[in-house]
Amino acid sequence: MALNRNLKMGMIGGGPGAFIGDVHRKAARMDGGIELVAGAFDIVPKKSKQMGKEQNLDPKRVYSTYTEMIEKELELPEGERVDFVSITTPNNWHFPIAKAFLEAGFNVMCEKPMTINVAEAKELKQIVKKSKKVFGLMHNYTGYPMVKLAKDMVDGGDLGKIRKVVVQYPQGWLATALEKTGQQQAAWRTDPKQSGGAGCMGDIGTHAENLAEYITSLKIKEICADLTTFVKGRRLDDDGNCLLRFSNGARGILHASQVSIGEENGLAIWVYGEDGSVEWHQEHPNYLYVKTPDAPVQVWRRGNDYVSAKSPAAGRATRTPSGHPEAFLEAFANNYINFGDTIRAALTKTKADPLAKDFPNVDDGLRGMQFIESVLISTKSKQKWTKFVK
Repeated sequence: MALNRNLKMGMIGGGPGAFIGDVHRKAARMDGGIELVAGAFDIVPKKSKQMGKEQNLDPKRVYSTYTEMIEKELELPEGERVDFVSITTPNNWHFPIAKAFLEAGFNVMCEKPMTINVAEAKELKQIVKKSKKVFGLMHNYTGYPMVKLAKDMVDGGDLGKIRKVVVQYPQGWLATALEKTGQQQAAWRTDPKQSGGAGCMGDIGTHAENLAEYITSLKIKEICADLTTFVKGRRLDDDGNCLLRFSNGARGILHASQVSIGEENGLAIWVYGEDGSVEWHQEHPNYLYVKTPDAPVQVWRRGNDYVSAKSPAAGRATRTPSGHPEAFLEAFANNYINFGDTIRAALTKTKADPLAKDFPNVDDGLRGMQFIESVLISTKSKQKWTKFVK
């Protein structure tokens, strides 16, 4: 039984001047199966109304608060109310908003990091389980086709037993005290009340952690971390370096920085096994470099039949033929496709395609918060190694 309509999307956050909310809106609507119909876009009601007008929404479904949105949407018949909400607020609002919507019976897509601390993450996991609703977490980099190809190569044993993982995420945009100029994105990301206990490591270090665990299917077991705040007066870290020990005995290096002048979004990963290695760069996402002993470097290129033959997940995540680049927005959209198809299966009481379940979830969110807390404990400790928080 097919669902003969688009999924109806609501949004919390993403008001005027916001970056990530606009990305979510564009990505969710990219493939035509999702339409934005409602939202509480800003903590200032006037700004929420402004964004609703810009999105050509019915003014009656543009709300001043998320609690009002829940109340009013529940008054609508099923099939007319929102099927899910996307939470694109600063971090401190993720938990209370997700909790409220899940308990009211709505599916939820949430920006990362999932919560403000581990305790909230554990509670949210139980809420998701009890609600039986679909919960997605927007670690968008898992949506790239060549990341999925790398994962399937590792899981298929092409590299042999994994020995070492190197993952990095350097940026340079916070090399000065940008937050003191009134720049909105810098202001909340460097505010511990809104961002949480970590700055750079919570904002982008969690992407590196998630990417490493997603591709390798390994879990970080121990960590030795060093966080630094280079910009005078900044209250959270803007640079971090970590040594990692993984569950299979592999070793790793993870570094994230927002003071690396000249860098934009240099997320990259190298995975080394006993028989070979793979290398992927987010700024050149359509290529996966595969290396084996005594052979030339192979460059696997997105959109070719040999990619989808090797990795059905990569094939599913590919829209255009080879040579036509796909990147950031499409990766977001791929997570929305899988999240949306899983919701459709639930609404029609059918079994979801296993490939549709390939999107970050509440377990990944808990891992991210455990990573942040482990890093914070380690950087303050005199011990060399800190066990990954459970």
